[in-house]
Formats: sequence, structure tokens, C-alpha cells
Amino acid sequence: MAKWLAPLSFAVDFAAQNYGMLSTPSMKDVHDANLSFWSPQPFFIAGFFFPQQLFQLAWLWRLYKADVSVEPMDADIGTMIDFAPFYAIGNLCIATWMIFWNSSNLKTANVFVTINILTQLYFIFKRIPPMNKKSINSVLTHVVAKTFAGIGVLDLLHNTSVAYFVHQQPSTTLKVLTGVGFGLLASASDWIFGGCLVYDLVALSVGAAAIVAARNLLKPPYISHPVAGYQPL
Repeated sequence: MAKWLAPLSFAVDFAAQNYGMLSTPSMKDVHDANLSFWSPQPFFIAGFFFPQQLFQLAWLWRLYKADVSVEPMDADIGTMIDFAPFYAIGNLCIATWMIFWNSSNLKTANVFVTINILTQLYFIFKRIPPMNKKSINSVLTHVVAKTFAGIGVLDLLHNTSVAYFVHQQPSTTLKVLTGVGFGLLASASDWIFGGCLVYDLVALSVGAAAIVAARNLLKPPYISHPVAGYQPL
């Protein structure tokens, strides 16, 4: 079952992502029309998406080629099979999210990114065994599971902010809570998931800077009028 469920869910999600990029309005059009305090720089998501797909394809190939008859003796194959339904749920949630996102139904879309991140966090913190650095299967499972969860954190923050707080600026309390939340997650993470969290923070920081720059360009925070008694040279 895992050998077919996982690649099928990948194909569904891949098709949905391409639909999101090529349709009108596109995924980016909806993003640009609904900015908020947790809106990342969209090209950071695209930059994460491509290499992650390569790791997923490698993992899917290893899963397909695995001999499940030796699973009781090979813990790493067992972990791959155990991850497959969590992986499939994540792909199907993100594919469904894309449909609602592109129709600007952001609150409904938020339900699916929430299900996805809760599913992935449960797996990487409660189910996955320690990584066996000498096993390609183990390394790939850890990379795919933790990058899936890592980008899921960014998806959740982004979608929640635009679904409920569109065009709003972050309060000091929100900034503090964001830092504390990332710090707590990072403290319980290894370098893979921790690296994804750093990437998420950079994407959010660059996105916030772009929003401020655009706002200042449209409505400059300064005035220009003659000064009494001033004579130009």
C-alpha cells in the first residue's frame, strides 16, 4: 500500500502546485493581494520547493525499490513505511489547500495547512526513530519528513495571518511570541528541522522588509514643504 499511496499523493500535490502557479489568479497573485505580518517573501517558498521535490523523488524511489518482505529485519524500511501515510496526508492537505487558496477562501485553506503541520510535527517528534547516518533510507526519511514539517510551519504562519489579520502589522507581543515559539521548536530540533526554522525566519524577515518598503514607496513617511525664512543658494 505504501509503495502506491505515497507516489500517488506526490503526483496529486505536484499537479495542484502547478495549477496554483499557472492558473489565473495565480498563487502569487493571491499572496500579493493578501499581505500580512507573517507574509514571507514568496520566492523563498519556491526556492525551498525545488530541492525538496528532489529529495522526495529520491525517497519515493527508495520506497518503491524496498523489499517490504524484509521489513521486520530492516528498521529503516519500516520507518519509511510508517511515514508513508503521514506523507500522503500532508500532500493531500497541501493539494486541497491550494484549491481554496487560489479561490481566495483563506479561512478554509487554513484548516488544511493546520492539519498538515500537526500531522508532520507529530511524526518527527513522536514517531520517527533516531537517524542512522549509514543508511540512505533513514537519512532520506529524516530529510523529507523534517523539511516537510519545516516548510509547514511557514505555511501555517503565513496562511493564518492572511486569513484572519490581512493588511495588519505585528504588535510587540506578537513579535515576542514569534521569537519564543521558534526558540522552543528549535530547542527540541535537530539540525535539519532547525535549519528549516532558520530558513522560515529569513523568509518572514525578507517578506516583512518588502512590505514595509512597498508601503513607504506608496505612502512615503515624510513630507515636503517650504521652510519659512529659507532661501536656496
